[in-house]
Amino acid sequence: MKEVKYNKINQEDLAYLKTLVDEENFLCSDEISEDFHKDELGTVSGKPDVMLYVKNTMEIVNIMKYANEHLIPVVVRGSGTGLVGSCVPLFGGIIINTSKMNRIIELDEANLTLTVEPGVLLMEIYDYVEPRGYFYAPDPGEKSATIGGNIATNAGGMRAVKYGVTRDWVRALEVVLPNGDVEWLGRKVVKDSTGYPLKQLMIGSEGTLGIITKAILRLEPKPVESISLLVPFKTEEEGLNAVPEIIKAKVAPTAIEFFERKTILFAEEYLGKKFPDTKSDSYILLTFEGKNKTELQANYQTAADVCLEKLGAIDVFIVDTDERKESVWKARGAFLEAIKASTTQMDECDVVVPRSEIANYIKFTYELAKKYQIRIPSFGHAGDGNLHIYICKDTYSDEIFKNKLSAIFDEMYQKAKEVGGLVSGEHGIGYAKKNYMKQVLGENQIKLMQGIKSVFDPNCILNPGKVID
Repeated sequence: MKEVKYNKINQEDLAYLKTLVDEENFLCSDEISEDFHKDELGTVSGKPDVMLYVKNTMEIVNIMKYANEHLIPVVVRGSGTGLVGSCVPLFGGIIINTSKMNRIIELDEANLTLTVEPGVLLMEIYDYVEPRGYFYAPDPGEKSATIGGNIATNAGGMRAVKYGVTRDWVRALEVVLPNGDVEWLGRKVVKDSTGYPLKQLMIGSEGTLGIITKAILRLEPKPVESISLLVPFKTEEEGLNAVPEIIKAKVAPTAIEFFERKTILFAEEYLGKKFPDTKSDSYILLTFEGKNKTELQANYQTAADVCLEKLGAIDVFIVDTDERKESVWKARGAFLEAIKASTTQMDECDVVVPRSEIANYIKFTYELAKKYQIRIPSFGHAGDGNLHIYICKDTYSDEIFKNKLSAIFDEMYQKAKEVGGLVSGEHGIGYAKKNYMKQVLGENQIKLMQGIKSVFDPNCILNPGKVID
């Protein structure tokens, strides 16, 4: 990418930008909390010069036209729940905060779509559509994330094994381009073979190509029945090796989650609540959904039989009471925060590998933990090969931890490349993973991506320093 010398925001710029939003939505310099210098993980930081809370598309248009003309870098931010520094203003400049663009605009029952603004929270979408009998399938762990952020990172989640990821549930997007132009990418249609898939380019681009201002989401009728099975195994290897066999059993689980005993113990301590079982080294959590109890029971009974009779499971716990559901799913939802609370600092490897390689890859992380004498807990979406692996600093000094982290990441991402995997399954590339992506994809693919970036954003003002910059 070409090097750009960005202009520093001056008093004239501040005076003009202040006219574009309501007074209470304009913050500059020390008025901006340090929380907005980083994302949820906090390993990447940068200080913005100004932050503008926007309420509509035209405010964003006016900001982008000015920023593009004056070569001022712009970063878009929602809830800031990312983990790779995508929403961090590395070059200062402007943060456009879309959290106040939070209207649910339309439920179209004829076309089974929901139109929303980017600041709507994922939990708010569930709360709106499910009582009305509808279902939005993507299920990332952080329910307080905004839908704009989910789309920008192509978030995945636990239900991806059956329903796909965020991009599979987006019908159309309204976006503001870096020069201030507004475009609709896609329509309220099921099929689309009309030219290059620009909508798909925008999804997962992490705010480097355009700013999402409206999204038309696909809905489905809500499944009537659901149930989960908690399946303990004697060893981590047995648990992980069970995953491909469960998939081959053709029981169509909605989710297949893997976690270790020590991760459950972190969650118990963090939440102050007991998990139904903590005696085994590893667990598989299976979820099933169906149109009726007969269909549901046929699937989960087959899965339970396979686990007990063929795969060596110690037991199968049916998660059907309210108490068990709360215990299991609250713990699963708290894994990230629980691991974070167990250490002084951590960083994450959000690697994705072929499902047949999951067991070998997790064993590889155990070898790394021994080699580098460091704690590396993990859990993951075993059904789609997406693993969340955490390197914990604990009592190491900053310098020692930095060196160990660099060496471990080098080995982890090289191993992912060797087994046919990629460096991110759902959290994106941001700033933290740029170099690892280059190593896995190679120069040709990076040049193609840089070419796409230069077409959308020739002045490189939108989220500079991320993904391929």
